[in-house]
Amino acid sequence: MNVAVVLFTSDLRLHDHPPLRAALSSCDRVVPLFVRDRAVDAAGFAAPNRLAFLADCLAGLDAALRDRGGRLVVRSGDVTREVCALVRECDADEVHMAAGVSNHARGREERLRAALEAEGRRLYVHEAVITAAAPGSVRPASSDHFAVFTPYFRRWAELPLRPVLAAPRTVPVPEGPGSEPLPRRGDVAGASPGLAAGGEREARALLTRWLRSGAARYEEAHDDLAGDATSRLSPHLHFGTLSPTEAVQRARAAGGPGTEAFVRQLCWRDFHHQVLAARPDCASRDYRARGDRWRTGRDAEEETEAWKEGRTGYPVVDAAMRQLRHEGWMHNRGRLLAASFLTKTLYVDWRIGARHFLDLLVDGDLANNQLNWQWVAGTGTDTRPNRVLNPVRQGLRFDPEGRYVHRWVPELAGLPAPQVHEPWRLPEAERARYDYPAPLIGLADGLDRFRRGRGSE
Repeated sequence: MNVAVVLFTSDLRLHDHPPLRAALSSCDRVVPLFVRDRAVDAAGFAAPNRLAFLADCLAGLDAALRDRGGRLVVRSGDVTREVCALVRECDADEVHMAAGVSNHARGREERLRAALEAEGRRLYVHEAVITAAAPGSVRPASSDHFAVFTPYFRRWAELPLRPVLAAPRTVPVPEGPGSEPLPRRGDVAGASPGLAAGGEREARALLTRWLRSGAARYEEAHDDLAGDATSRLSPHLHFGTLSPTEAVQRARAAGGPGTEAFVRQLCWRDFHHQVLAARPDCASRDYRARGDRWRTGRDAEEETEAWKEGRTGYPVVDAAMRQLRHEGWMHNRGRLLAASFLTKTLYVDWRIGARHFLDLLVDGDLANNQLNWQWVAGTGTDTRPNRVLNPVRQGLRFDPEGRYVHRWVPELAGLPAPQVHEPWRLPEAERARYDYPAPLIGLADGLDRFRRGRGSE
């Protein structure tokens, strides 16, 4: 009897799982393994919202494996040490896993490959598992990656994606390997009260419902803050409970302009992964340094805290920040507004905002979070790096009735639109009725800060 270990990382599903299918094809038994990586914990990426969602995902994965005669083995510690120990326990010949793009993921693969080869075992790393297209599979002739989205999208859209793999009917697992108890959502302290449920079953049901009832209006409604017409699939894509390849294929099969716009967003996710794969240091360094002299000191720190708390005095920005704290998720238009306000109105370093988002976002990962922040801050791939989003105009456009603000900033619930987007313009006697702060800074003054800091005058 020959045995393979399948190391699950950001691919916590059974449907469309190339590493698992390859292992089942080559070996009689497989050991599905998830290692709680202590290096991730030590780096501060084990945020409560992601830990709670992860617990759901692991419980769902284990249940699906048990339905097929298998089970999930969970270990904690150094990934290389734990995998090698398990390989020795079950005398496995090979290990299969999905390829990652971050420095941490690549280092993990290199260490694991070297350790396994030293023991006469093999590591197989599978591409196009965490993304629809493998990073590097679409590249211009003159560079190792695309730095602008539109030409990337044109080439990506022409790329033939691999076939979607069905979930295996059976997963035979040897008797011996022991497992730690599965983590439980209820044991995680500090998770957001409105955090969504995780797991592959939830992901697949959500995709099916959305393609049937929500995708048709996605193109014209995805920026509607109160309408909440986005798919909300990003946490499932982050944890891999949903295959991006399957999401693209099913959306294309459904057809229509809404699904075309949705596929473009899935491509945007792949785009950032290929940027990070080519430039791993842009997780913490400017992709394009523009000479920013970010504000520091006590005033900047106090303004940043007000931004985190949703007390900037700009209702649509505050609504977005409060949604983030309550749900561990934020509407995409809200993310753009919140990030623009911090980096281009308060003129605070994008890394501070990105860190706060990673502390709370259930879908927070390096490729999408860091590079979206850089795009907004003007240090990333945006071809218009000096664009500044006006929160008043954006609120009037994307929350014209004020319903998004009314939901998340209840102290302004009695104030109708359009006044709710500019409460500081109310007469003083009326303004005093609302327990809401004055703006941290005028928009013209904020724009002046940004221009002087970037030296664009």
